[in-house]
Amino acid sequence: MTNTASAEQLNKDFAFNTGNNSLSIISGPAGISQIEIQNRQATARISLQGAHILSWKPKNQTDVIWLSQEANFAAGKSVRGGIPICWPWFGAHQTNQAYPAHGFARTVLWQLTKTSAVSDDETEISLKLVTSQLDASYQAMWPQATTAEYIISIGKKLGLRLITHNHSDQAISIGQALHSYFNVDDISNTAVLGLENKDYLDKTLDFKRNTQHGPVLIEAEVDRIYLQTTEALVIDNKKRKLSITKQGSATTVVWNPGKEVAEKMGDLGDNGYQKMLCVESANAAEDCRQIAAAESHELSVLYELEN
Repeated sequence: MTNTASAEQLNKDFAFNTGNNSLSIISGPAGISQIEIQNRQATARISLQGAHILSWKPKNQTDVIWLSQEANFAAGKSVRGGIPICWPWFGAHQTNQAYPAHGFARTVLWQLTKTSAVSDDETEISLKLVTSQLDASYQAMWPQATTAEYIISIGKKLGLRLITHNHSDQAISIGQALHSYFNVDDISNTAVLGLENKDYLDKTLDFKRNTQHGPVLIEAEVDRIYLQTTEALVIDNKKRKLSITKQGSATTVVWNPGKEVAEKMGDLGDNGYQKMLCVESANAAEDCRQIAAAESHELSVLYELEN
């Protein structure tokens, strides 16, 4: 299956409808194919560009995922909101500032490789990105033969597994993050629990190292990489709580641009910063991972609304 397969062809190969669990592929904005999923526990929408999750709505809930009203869908461009994949580096490239921030995985088309109705309550899809099949410009940025495999499980819980396979004959170093934007009712009434007493690097202060005291509260711009974080987290939005558990990650990024930065960005929508919070499971800063030749690394995350 090629990256450029039409929605019609993808439906022939991957769509299904069991009555309680259905999956179809549509031609979305800018002609970019999107996967639509509906089962007994949730609905979801995923763009093949970037393997980008745009929506996850558990039954009887508003969307857990925040997507900007001003999101721009265009070939080769990142989308504001959803769950972009930062890969194979996080932040600026270490040696070439001309390369795109957060890598190229979020702006290229991924291959849909498998879809499955696991049960009436769960749908699973698999996608992959093979660097040797990308345009020469991307291979110049990342010459090592590498495959990213992404397995998404949609149901009452949202499960994500990002597996990097090193096919080259030498070790590689990757930085990455699942750059999740979450809907919050009011950012001023939102807290992140589970990062108490953790050290963090503060990007707003030139990556000065500080220590978190108490829950993370958002009162202005926040852009932090929390270190040595493997424990479960909770986003407490007063009206509901979202738990985040992960493996293969020891860094957590918390980001909200605040009013002043948001107004300069242009694609967050009217007061969008008040309705979103990014809590990202990552391998960043001192947590970048070395993957030996012919070995793999898996970053996995599970999101669930607490009852």
